[in-house]
Amino acid sequence: MKAIITTLSLILFAVPAFAVDTTQTYSSGILVLLFVGFCALLIVAQLVPAVLTLFGMTKAAVQGTRKMAAAKN
Repeated sequence: MKAIITTLSLILFAVPAFAVDTTQTYSSGILVLLFVGFCALLIVAQLVPAVLTLFGMTKAAVQGTRKMAAAKN
């Protein structure tokens, strides 16, 4: 019985792992890269005005509270 278990364990350890082959990591062409870059550019182009508007609204809210605090005193 021990010989059978030893033989089976040696056979199982000798079998290579069923893993993903990592020799080919990237196979897409330049058009895919250009498309992804264009999508990233669109996202950044929309984020810049949104962040500027957020800062402007925050600044206006802070100035409004300062004016109200000055009027109370």
